[in-house]
Amino acid sequence: MNDAEIIQSFDTEKDKSLKIQLQKVEGLEKCMVILLSGYVDTYNSTFFQKRITTLIDAGYVQIIFNCAHLDYVSSTGIGSFTAFLKAVKSKGGDIVLLSLQPKVYEVFQLLGFANFFTIHDSLETSIDFFKNKGAPIVSQTSVFPKIFSCPICAKKLKAPRPGRFRCSECKTILVIDSNAQVSLG
Repeated sequence: MNDAEIIQSFDTEKDKSLKIQLQKVEGLEKCMVILLSGYVDTYNSTFFQKRITTLIDAGYVQIIFNCAHLDYVSSTGIGSFTAFLKAVKSKGGDIVLLSLQPKVYEVFQLLGFANFFTIHDSLETSIDFFKNKGAPIVSQTSVFPKIFSCPICAKKLKAPRPGRFRCSECKTILVIDSNAQVSLG
């Protein structure tokens, strides 16, 4: 199913720097996965806002932004995400940010917005979030997100999942394993 079949006239406008694809979620009538590829900045934020507002106006208020291929978000882009969150919350919905790249997460964190958004690393847990009416998913084995100090400069950092990260202060590459053990990368 193409995007225009999901939301009429969704594909009428294009942008080379940001590709947006839609994916419906079985069993959740108001839920949509939005796959983002490219970047969101001052130049394409109006395009981004128009597309997502069209989706929200069509009644999709449980939105999962799959950010696995989103390479950059400026402060203007963060403002767009915040506006979407406000719009869906007023209609009883919510937003999940899925698979944020470390450098994108860092922008959310540096601007102080990481705590406002629900962030998940798997589509399954993102869908479960909405199936459970936005209740936090409690896992007995998960240690993430993990707050830790950079072993080089002692800056407090937050890792949403295991993987490689760059310290926002000293730029050291760090590796965090599934047990939340930090080592130099």
